[in-house]
Amino acid sequence: MKCKAVFWDFDGVILDSVNIKTNAFAQMFRKYGPEIEKQVVNYHLLNGGISRIKKFEFYHNVLLSNKKTQNELDKLCKKFSDIVFKEILSCPMIPGAMKTLAFLKQKNILSFVLSGTPQDELKKIIELRKLKDYFLEIYGSPMKKEKMIEILINNYKLTPEKCLFIGDALTDFHAAKSFNIPFLGIVPDFSRSPFPEKTWINKKVCLDKPKGHDLPDLGN
Repeated sequence: MKCKAVFWDFDGVILDSVNIKTNAFAQMFRKYGPEIEKQVVNYHLLNGGISRIKKFEFYHNVLLSNKKTQNELDKLCKKFSDIVFKEILSCPMIPGAMKTLAFLKQKNILSFVLSGTPQDELKKIIELRKLKDYFLEIYGSPMKKEKMIEILINNYKLTPEKCLFIGDALTDFHAAKSFNIPFLGIVPDFSRSPFPEKTWINKKVCLDKPKGHDLPDLGN
């Protein structure tokens, strides 16, 4: 069964940018004290793939009991973007990501980005990082990842079992599994894997299939 398409998350899967965003959230909430800063960082790390505006809603509504208007949330997101943007343009790629993207393009296997980063910002980053030619379509927030998958499956007449989702968060895993799409989790530290036991995980982007996993043939 030959693989027809790969769905990619972005931060922590293509670019090694998770720590950049972690530090930005910590910086923005440091003024509220070390305990709030710690809770902000933990929530961010446990909820990869969720849009930043949803995270700001949680931080202010739940942690601080200080509900923000939509305009105020938009300003927080703009400030966050200003903090992280330049660093993301220069941060390294996840090991194996560039090699895998080139391999998939050579094999005519479709690649799509499905990210929690705002779509306009995401497209700009991908273009400036000279990665645009590797992806057929690029999707970012506010759309949910399940909706992104639904659209792509319908538009490209894809069979889920012949696709692969590469992600680093439980939101990615659940989005993939809701369509029965095989999943590869990128986990830099295996001892801190967020995924259920027996999930296919790797420290780098590598398409060498482990034994015992029912995965599509990637042609390698």
